[in-house]
Amino acid sequence: MTELKLHPNAAESLSQWHAMIGSGDLRALPELLDPHAVFRSPMAHTPYPGAAVVSMILNTVIEVFEDFVYHRELATADGLSVVLEFSAKVSGKELKGIDMIRFNEQGKIVEFEVMVRPLSGLQALGEQMGQRLGAYLAASKA
Repeated sequence: MTELKLHPNAAESLSQWHAMIGSGDLRALPELLDPHAVFRSPMAHTPYPGAAVVSMILNTVIEVFEDFVYHRELATADGLSVVLEFSAKVSGKELKGIDMIRFNEQGKIVEFEVMVRPLSGLQALGEQMGQRLGAYLAASKA
């Protein structure tokens, strides 16, 4: 497998993302987000638009996940997208997933999509996120 190189600005932003995840502190996340960034949830059909909403979702999910670890990192040929494989627990349920992150050439996150398996882990995640953000997310789509 050939190692793909990220665009320098995307690489810098990804490095900052990993540092925030490592510290459990996502306060600087808005600086990495394009104002029109979208979040694609494994639980919702339509994306959640806007940097403020994306930041709220990711700041909340980091509180929900236990024992969160990234395992592998894959990049697209254009150097502007990555796939990060992770594992975590939610309410005692183990899950595996991927974060698919697309950057623009300035290194800002324009799209953050999450996929999760198995169903029991996804359901536990959806329940926890719904309790914390249900009303907020419903209002953000209105």
